[in-house]
Amino acid sequence: MALTTAVQADHTSPSKPVASRLIAEHGLIGDLQTAALVAMDGTIDWYCCPRFDSPSVFARLLDHQRGGFFRIAPENESYVVKQLYFPDTAVLITRFMSEAGVAELTDFMPIADNPKMATDRHRIVRLVRGVRGSMRLKVQCAPRFDYARARHALEVTEHGAVFAAPDLRLTLHGAAGLEHHGGDVHMSRVVRANETFGLMLDSAADTPPRALLDEELWRLFEGTTGFWRRWVAASAYRGRWREMVDRSAMALKLMTYAPTGALVAAPTAGLPEQPGGERNWDYRFTWVRDASYSVGALLALGYTEEPYAFLTWLRERIEEHVGTSSGPLKIMYRVDGSSDLVEETLDHLEGYQGSRPVRIGNGAADQLQLDIYGEAMFALRQAGGTRAPIGDRGWKDIRHIID
Repeated sequence: MALTTAVQADHTSPSKPVASRLIAEHGLIGDLQTAALVAMDGTIDWYCCPRFDSPSVFARLLDHQRGGFFRIAPENESYVVKQLYFPDTAVLITRFMSEAGVAELTDFMPIADNPKMATDRHRIVRLVRGVRGSMRLKVQCAPRFDYARARHALEVTEHGAVFAAPDLRLTLHGAAGLEHHGGDVHMSRVVRANETFGLMLDSAADTPPRALLDEELWRLFEGTTGFWRRWVAASAYRGRWREMVDRSAMALKLMTYAPTGALVAAPTAGLPEQPGGERNWDYRFTWVRDASYSVGALLALGYTEEPYAFLTWLRERIEEHVGTSSGPLKIMYRVDGSSDLVEETLDHLEGYQGSRPVRIGNGAADQLQLDIYGEAMFALRQAGGTRAPIGDRGWKDIRHIID
């Protein structure tokens, strides 16, 4: 999948009042616990950490001035950009092309050795490679923690910077020669043909900024591409639409929270059903209905691990509602199975292309929708293809809540 568009030079000012980039002009990267959106101008404009439903670090997608961003892009020159995925992976390449040169930006999030273990450590790796000629690139990192509601302290060191907010600390590695303005950092660097450099944004709380060796960056790249290629190779689909089917399957995988098996409906919040409208919901939760269809799609492709994990998660939700006063089965939950989805509006954010109000949480979680039991049965009916441990007790619990 590749997108190409012409981009003009003046994208550097965080206060310049321009519209959000179109949703179609983004690529998605993730590590099976959270995800980030990378726009075609090299801007990470949506990232929540440490989980899909955690407060945002970068939310320029929802407010160009206040949202926060992490950008690597050509400085002071017009260019054409093409964005594509490294074959059979969720590693994203953004290629900048100008008369003076060509440079590639490679973005990915390394998968933990045990992605099923919830962790607060998440990394975004950004690799830059000169392809032809030379190009001056500008790096800007301007986090805005907790949906741009929390202040942070900045410490700049020889090899990078530390951004410390009350509930989260981010370290930027590999960024020698940073300048700072307020709580943000920036630098310029010329990259020539066959030259490379890399940056890593790390949420580990106890790691000071350090230089990044080429060997480490290559190991992370190889580990990430290897993970995704092994996963894609397990697909049973061999038809004529294989590339598109594999890419769609990877999108579902990227929206899976590996520690529990829950699938979020989307990795974003506050995006409108119609630009300029008021129906701007938070979809970073697990709808039993939607996830059931995703499970069916993955099963049809021969995947069983993800459906097994989701059905185990669903069985646990059903068990919680047997013999308790917790009420009927919910239509949606957080990825950890909790149902505290209190909705609030972020009135300080302008919204995607002016679509307000921006909402987080989801008040629909408390709606009584009786079809949810049918959706649960639809999902559990697929258990035979996964060997999910429903068991006699599980089926008795299901019969109990349906009755």
